[in-house]
Amino acid sequence: MSALSVELLAAPPATEFITSAGDARLGIAALAGIATIILLITRWKMHAFLALTIGTGVLGAVAGAPLAKTITSFTTGLGTTVAGVGVLIALGAILGKLLADSGGADQIVDTILARTSERRLPWAMALIAGLIGLPLFFEVGIVLLIPVVLLVARRGNQSLMRVGIPALAGLSVMHGLVPPHPGPLAAIDSIKADLGTTLALGVLIALPTVAIAGPLFGRVADRWVKVTPPEHLTPPRASDDLEKRPSFAATVATMLLPVVLMLLKALVDVLEKDQGSLVYRVFDVIGSPLIALLSAVVLGMFTLGRAAGFTKERISTTVEKSLGPIAGILLIVGAGGGFKQTLIDCGVGQMILNWSQSWNISPLLLAWLIAVLIRVSTGSATVATISAAGLVAPLAADMSSTHTALLVLAVGAGSLFFSHVNDAGFWLVKEYFGMTVPQTLKSWSVMETVISVVALGFVLLVSLVI
Repeated sequence: MSALSVELLAAPPATEFITSAGDARLGIAALAGIATIILLITRWKMHAFLALTIGTGVLGAVAGAPLAKTITSFTTGLGTTVAGVGVLIALGAILGKLLADSGGADQIVDTILARTSERRLPWAMALIAGLIGLPLFFEVGIVLLIPVVLLVARRGNQSLMRVGIPALAGLSVMHGLVPPHPGPLAAIDSIKADLGTTLALGVLIALPTVAIAGPLFGRVADRWVKVTPPEHLTPPRASDDLEKRPSFAATVATMLLPVVLMLLKALVDVLEKDQGSLVYRVFDVIGSPLIALLSAVVLGMFTLGRAAGFTKERISTTVEKSLGPIAGILLIVGAGGGFKQTLIDCGVGQMILNWSQSWNISPLLLAWLIAVLIRVSTGSATVATISAAGLVAPLAADMSSTHTALLVLAVGAGSLFFSHVNDAGFWLVKEYFGMTVPQTLKSWSVMETVISVVALGFVLLVSLVI
């Protein structure tokens, strides 16, 4: 993200805090706000948007901030966050819907599987999940991939764990570490990291993480959990009702276009020192997240929609249907931004910065630990990412752009730690795979923990090298 983009999207810096509370009271206020969110989500099953809103009020009240200023901080943070990432989430949803409805996802799956030996099937499933997971939300990716996983396991006489765990790992890693997913985007916006650098490092760390937590851990999970693919959970594929579907090359090119444009921009930022040059200015525009994703969506209308025989009306309907399901995500992300801004305006971020200076702990490890605590408590990777990013944002003030990006990835890694019964994804995987709760804990929950720990390890390793 360019300096201009960051300036436009950043919340107005607070010239003074909205409360004069000391560090001890601020610490209690932050814990009270987070505890309120956790209890409302886990015990009373309240929607995360409402829980974050009420938790913000508790935070401000305990910190002694005037109600009017608390509301102003919350609405400012909400508006800034939605302005920064809302359009990108919407564009990602449109691209994902075009991919699913046109049969493009089926084309990728069929092409890769047709050229894959039985021994390499787990690696192929991880690759498929990673490609499909780039533009899709985690829940959408699961719904899209589960029929494929069940069919591959049943027709190829394969263990469900051997082919299912790699697919789940590919989706989960993309969701937690790689923009344009909502969590990483919100963390980038909060911490003011460069999107291109974060994307490049995210992909670099994601690849070995998927390999370890997917195909390799899948062998272990296969020894622990024995389940047969549920036949009644295999719905018809999207392309079964289509006369034709997009080509493999066109589909992959469309999906990777925004990634390529953003990576090229990051490369130009490093190599081109003259910011007034034509090359720099061109890539500064076409490599911005908004233009990159918008370009992919417009291209997808032709390479995916029209290639599948969609009329203009059907493409319009597909776009319209893609936006409805993300309303809840936008509200949660926005409210998380409001909670984050209130933490900052109350002085909690500065408090953590002051405390961390006396702790003998890496800021990257601290960010991971905070995200882990919120993730395990709330069950939401998105809430954990946004809240933790807001708390550790001041730590990035003196960091290089590379280490700021690694701070985002440390938060993302922590947000994936040990999914259990308070996470909707836990129940989604359990039901689709036909597992019991103990089986889901031994497979899915352990896999998520492996992803989190391995990703943190690579984040710390990269921080030592660059």
